[in-house]
Parts: sequence; structure tokens; C-alpha cells
Amino acid sequence: MALEIERKFLVVGDDWRAEVSRAARMRQGYLSREAGRASVRVRVEDDRATLNIKAAVVGSARAEYEYAIPVGEACELLETLCVGRLEKIRHYIERDGIVWEIDEFTGDNAGLIVAEVELSAVDQAFVRPQWLGRELTDDRRYYNHHLALHPYRSWDADAH
Repeated sequence: MALEIERKFLVVGDDWRAEVSRAARMRQGYLSREAGRASVRVRVEDDRATLNIKAAVVGSARAEYEYAIPVGEACELLETLCVGRLEKIRHYIERDGIVWEIDEFTGDNAGLIVAEVELSAVDQAFVRPQWLGRELTDDRRYYNHHLALHPYRSWDADAH
């Protein structure tokens, strides 16, 4: 089984921007609502597209499978079959041998910036950058599937 081990954090301030090595614009959508055993996502990132299947569990480790698909088909799926969509710019930062992915959401999720780090073990130690805020790994509201169906802009201000 393919296993993703990932931790997620809010980003505070703008100091992280000076460390970005590259960025990619992403559009993605989900083919199912949240109540299932897995989320099925279609993503278009620049000139490539993927179909992704992830176990619908909260936490740092979960099953994940990803497959390349034709960009035209991905765009068609996004427009015709997805029940929730979102857009973001993913910024990449390499630091202390680890790649951080900073997702700067746009559209209905504008204002939300989240950092994700993929690890090789659940208990892997890493140096916390100064721009890392509170951990969101166990908060379902900040998962992309949830954000696609319940955009950040629609949340009560106290829920942030």
C-alpha cells in the first residue's frame, strides 16, 4: 500500500516568501462528497494532471494512490463531474533536507495559507521554520477536500 505521511500547519507572516524556489498554479476538484472511505481528486498543475485517491481519515498517515491522466480529460472532469473545486498556488521551499509545500489558496479560500511537509516516518523530527503557526494535521476543516466543499471564506470568523 502507498502511504503518505504528512503534517500540516498554518503559515504566519510573509518571511517564507524569500525562501521559495519555485511555484505552481493548481486547480483541483473532488468526485465525491466527504462521507466516503476515500477522497478521489482530479488535479491540473501547470501542464500535467493527476487522479488521486486518498483514505478519508484524519491524521498524519494515510493510504494514497496517484496516477497521471491526460490534461484534457482532467479539465473535462473538473468542469462536469466534480462536486467541489478549489484553486491555489503551491510554493516549494527546501530547508534542512526537507521540502515544504506552502499552499496559498485563491478564490473562495483566499486568505488561507497552509504549509505541508511529507515525512518518511510519523515520528520524524524536523526543524520548525519561524513562519510555521499552529498544527492543523488533526483538523479536518483544513483538508483540501473539506475546503473544496466548505470554502474558508464561508467560515465564521471565530472558526479560523
